[in-house]
Amino acid sequence: MQVMLLYATVVLIWGSTWSAIPFQLGVVAEELSVAYRFGIAALFLYAYALLSGRRIRLPTNAYPYVLLQGTLLFNLNYFLVYYATAHITSGLVAVLFSSIVLFNAILERAFFKAPLDRRVLLAGFLGLSGIGMIFWPEVSVINFEDNTITGIMLALAATLIASFGNMTAVVNTRRNLPVVAVNAHAMAWSTLLSFAVAAMLGREFTFSFERGYVISLAFLAMFGSALAFGCYLALIQRIGPARAAYSSVLFPIVALAISTVVENYQWTAIAAVGIIFTLMGNWLILSGRTTKPKNT
Repeated sequence: MQVMLLYATVVLIWGSTWSAIPFQLGVVAEELSVAYRFGIAALFLYAYALLSGRRIRLPTNAYPYVLLQGTLLFNLNYFLVYYATAHITSGLVAVLFSSIVLFNAILERAFFKAPLDRRVLLAGFLGLSGIGMIFWPEVSVINFEDNTITGIMLALAATLIASFGNMTAVVNTRRNLPVVAVNAHAMAWSTLLSFAVAAMLGREFTFSFERGYVISLAFLAMFGSALAFGCYLALIQRIGPARAAYSSVLFPIVALAISTVVENYQWTAIAAVGIIFTLMGNWLILSGRTTKPKNT
């Protein structure tokens, strides 16, 4: 029951963040938007730890992996996602990012000697096929003569980096480090690193008080970062990174459900088949036996 609750929370929150990210683009540099997002999230987690009496101090030898997690999962990954969204639609980014299911399965095998679970691979194939069907109107009009190829490469690079970040998170969770403390320190590091990169790139340090920017930033920081990442890492600890990553396949479905209500999205027959494929993959993921990576 706890796994299902964590899984549903991650899917529902991150499924809605794809609609919020475009509001972060255009006025404020991407690096600064990432810094603001994870800075707010880190402050929220520190405050939560203080008020709830949770341990925030970590062993000294744990910090290298915590900082690496912050660099990969909360920094470089998001830079590239934001860059990609500036070149291609958020729907296509979601399609490409769902390939993290396969990346995680392969890297889990490489780093932790976990077997390549056939159910996970089949579920990944069903999920990717289903997402491709759902977003077929966007996929079918890809033009490799414009900036689309740049956006695709950025999205795939973001996915691979996020997958490496997942592997780092596995190490931290398998060491029984408190999730709140790990995320708080990792997000704080990501914030400092983002500001440093923005300065090195000569970005103008600005902030937008436009309603869309502020509301989306608050949602992405509090829910999309502080809460969802805590649930996701707890999910990795319980069912492993390959199965936890399948939640990314369901994000676009949540985004389309929102679009159906808010923007009157019109469903097609191929999109309906795509939904069936992704749900079949979801059943395979959650009904199979859980295999966790060995302690490192």
